[in-house]
Formats: sequence, structure tokens, C-alpha cells
Amino acid sequence: MASDDVLTTGRRIRHLRTARGLTLDALGAQVGVTSSMLSLVENGRREPRLTLLRELASALGVTLDELVDPEPPTRRAGLEIELEQAQRSSAFLRLGLPQVRPNRSLPTPVLEQLVGLHTELARREREAIATPEEARRANTALRLARQARDNHFPELEVLAERMVREAGYTSGALTHRTVWRMAERLGLEIRHVDDLPRSTRTVTDLENGRIYLPPASTPGGHGLRSLALQAMAHRVLEHGEPTSYEAFLRQRMETTYFASAALVPQSAAVEFLAARKRQRELAIEDFRDAFGVTHEAAAQRFTSLATHHLDIRVHFLRINEDGSIYRAYANDGLPLPVDVTGAIEGQVVCRRWGVREALSRRDHATESYQYTDTPAGTFWCSTQPGVAPTGRFALAVGVPFSSAKWFRGRETQVRRRSTCPDEACCRRPDAEAAARWEQRSWPSARIHQHVFAPLPSGRFPGVDAAEMYAFLDRHAQHPGA
Repeated sequence: MASDDVLTTGRRIRHLRTARGLTLDALGAQVGVTSSMLSLVENGRREPRLTLLRELASALGVTLDELVDPEPPTRRAGLEIELEQAQRSSAFLRLGLPQVRPNRSLPTPVLEQLVGLHTELARREREAIATPEEARRANTALRLARQARDNHFPELEVLAERMVREAGYTSGALTHRTVWRMAERLGLEIRHVDDLPRSTRTVTDLENGRIYLPPASTPGGHGLRSLALQAMAHRVLEHGEPTSYEAFLRQRMETTYFASAALVPQSAAVEFLAARKRQRELAIEDFRDAFGVTHEAAAQRFTSLATHHLDIRVHFLRINEDGSIYRAYANDGLPLPVDVTGAIEGQVVCRRWGVREALSRRDHATESYQYTDTPAGTFWCSTQPGVAPTGRFALAVGVPFSSAKWFRGRETQVRRRSTCPDEACCRRPDAEAAARWEQRSWPSARIHQHVFAPLPSGRFPGVDAAEMYAFLDRHAQHPGA
């Protein structure tokens, strides 16, 4: 028995005993145990043997199934169980407060109030998990775990490949129709609506088997196929409600990876990339076009296949227009800037790196190439600038010098030298300019408002539950709306 079941069974035994007017001594005598032993059982502090349960069921005139029913016998008993469970939690025990025994002398309104207070304490405890420091720690741990396995998850690869093949995929880009068939095989219907809650990208109605998507692709690279696949992934991967911010981030990583592996199935992707490697013509833009995905999606997918299947170590960077890291991955030794916790998000990359220099390019149609000498060695990279609703950004996929021979653009003569994190490399101002202006200038800094915003909290972090449930009610009542 689980501890919760032991407690519920104990309360049911007490309820049946008192309803029959039996004392602990009287019932104990009938089943051959002491009253103190029976008291421990009723309070959930001792798990009864099966033979004792059978004897108790017989003495109380019920079946064994009725005796071990997991539902509390009364609402009062349910409240008593909730209070005992709450007082066993680590959040309560850390407070060092005395426990309240939920005996019959405790008025029901007081019991209700205590249970309500404990419920609120547990809710706040869950929300407190998502502090900025905890989020950065969790995200860093997840990034390092991905790096340790070369960003390759065989179980997700196999699952995604099987599902797309069963839905009719053969080669090339995954079609919208194939994604629809994948949803149908899961008993789900994809619906496009124009009133999705602003805090959501998709909403899945598990009761009626519907995935609600926006009417058109959302900016930033999340195409409708990817959104639908990520929504399906939660069900396919049997995700439960995340119990921590780390669990929430891990689920997001798994759903994103599954969608990527479905959009660019492993067998077709590896065949394509291996052929290009033999020709020494690897290029992210070709990979992108062959599978009909965004440049960023192709770049990230390449990182999950390059080391495991092509024996190429690789790095990927997406930076904002101020040079700060938005997303990055590296297992090739590139010296990514980190803070004291090991986090990379928000750190500014060297001005000499190819990804930073790409921000000055006006041509977004083709890749550009660069070699960069760093304290950790020389790296080659291909870069691509872009524009998102949040501003300009740049992408880079790179490899150590020894692996550049497999890529288109290896002949580039563009070469830069970076000594970062030495501030003399690109962050220390010119001495004459500093002397001229240090005491004669006062800039007004652009504040990043997200620094002051609280991290998403709630059952599903970042989602406005009231808005989402109102949306589901509206569409459940009017399916054609």
C-alpha cells in the first residue's frame, strides 16, 4: 500500500468501527490485536497485513474491496486525511510548527480552514520554485545534460520516426496532411481558431480530442506543423503536470525535440547529410530547403545529428541584436561566455565572432562564412542574420578548424582573432576616447524589462488559466465557433 492508501484505509476502519458503536478494545479483541496496534492502523501509522484486513472486513460486515476503497468514507474523513498529508510535507516540516491532530474534537470549520491554508502554502511553495536563480540553474543543468549526450535522444528519434512513417511519410518535407494523420491516429482533431488565449501557443482539449492552433504560422519560426507536433508530444510522451520549473523546462525540451525529429526524420536526414559530407558540401541552407523548415530549425536539428551520425562536433548560436545569447549549444569546445552560475543566456559574445559580425549584414538570403582564432583554438562558422518581432538576430553553426573541410564555405578568406574573455579584445574602450568623454557624457541605458518581470508561475507556467478555461468552455459549447 502507498502511504496515502494506508491513511485512507485507516480512516475507513475508524469510520466503520464508530458507526457500529465498537471501541478499539472491542474490535481489537474480535480480530486478535491490541487496541494500541489498531489505533496505529486507524491513524495510518502502521500498514495492516492482508490477513488482518480480511479479519477486520469480516468483523465490520463489509467486503475487503469496500474496506480498502481509496475514496475517503466521508467528507470529514477526507479533510482529516488532507491535513495529515499536508503536515507530513517537507514544506510544513521546515517551519518547525507543532502538528494539529485531526481528532473528533476539532470542529469541521477549523479543519476546513487548516486544509485551505496548507493548500495555499503548497501552491506558493510550487511558485517559489521558479525564481530567476532556480530557472537559470535548471536551464544550465539541462543544457549540460544535452551536451553530455551530444544533444541526441535515441528514444525520441525512434518514436518520431515510427509515427511519421505510420502516417505515410516517405521522404522530403513532412506535409501538413501527414501531421493531420498523425493527430487522427492519436484520436485528436486539429482545429484552427483566431481566439487562442494570448498566453498560449496551442491548447489541447483532452476531453473532446481537439488541438487548437492559430489560423496562420506564428512569427519567430514556430510553423503550424511544429506547433501541432509539440502539442501531440505531450500526449505521446505521457507528460504529467510539471512539479518544478526544471520539470517544466525538461518537458518543453522533449516536446521541441520530438517535433524536430518528426519534421526532419532521422533516417532521411542522415542519408541527406552523409551524402553531402561525402561531397564536402554540407550546408545548413541546403538542409533547411530539403526538409522545408526554418533556418534555425535546420541548424538546431543539425546539432542533434552531427556528432552521433557524422562524427562532427559542433556549436550553434542565436544572438540578439545587442550581441547577447538567446540560445546556444556547443560540444566542440567553443568558449561560450558564462556567468558565475555557468548560465549562458544573456551573456554577450565577442564582437569578433562571425555570429556577431553577421548582425551588420543586410543580405538575409544566403549564408556567410568566417574562421575565428580563439584561446580554445580556431573555429569555422556559417552565419545567417534575420529579423523577428522582437528585433534583429543572427544565427551561427560552427565546427573546429579540422572539421571545416566537410562544409561549403571552407574556402573563405575571412578570418578574425578573438581573445575574449580578455576585455582588451573588444569590450575595453579606446583609451583616448575614454579620457575624452568619461567625465563629459551621461548615457540613458535601455532597460530590459524582462529582468524585472516575475518568472511564469501557476499550474502551467506562463499560462493564464482563467482565460484558457473560458476558451475551452466557449469552444466545447459551440464546437463550430
